[in-house]
Amino acid sequence: MRQSRTSPDETSKKIIELLQEDGRRSYSDIGKTIGLSEAAVRQRVQKLSDSGTMQIVAVTDPLQLGFYRQAMIGVRVSGDSRSVAQKLAELPNTDYVVLTAGRFDIILEVVCESDEDLVELLNTEIRQFDHVIETETFVYLKLVKQQYNWGTR
Repeated sequence: MRQSRTSPDETSKKIIELLQEDGRRSYSDIGKTIGLSEAAVRQRVQKLSDSGTMQIVAVTDPLQLGFYRQAMIGVRVSGDSRSVAQKLAELPNTDYVVLTAGRFDIILEVVCESDEDLVELLNTEIRQFDHVIETETFVYLKLVKQQYNWGTR
């Protein structure tokens, strides 16, 4: 069953945009900027988080944490791709999984400690799942841009 979500109102969107600029911004500062009390901002942020509309996370540089290999992996499957995508999402090295249209049914991003760990993940995990018929790996050489502040509509 599909879960219906209501879109955030303009005030909540402004809160999201301010937190995208600086996730450590205080509720008090946000409230002053948009004309709400600190408590009202806290309540709205909690509702946005509880509904799954927004997460507040620390974005890291994997290299500085000892993860020297990142890759995007395209996966083709036979049958229903949703169940395979769910299994891929449960792998600890996976940080991004999407169902797609086109050449691949699923695209996932993985973070590994080394090339050997990536080879192990591909051969003993991903390619062993039922219904996986093909993978193509795109190894990251250099991260040029990564941002999460695209705003709201």
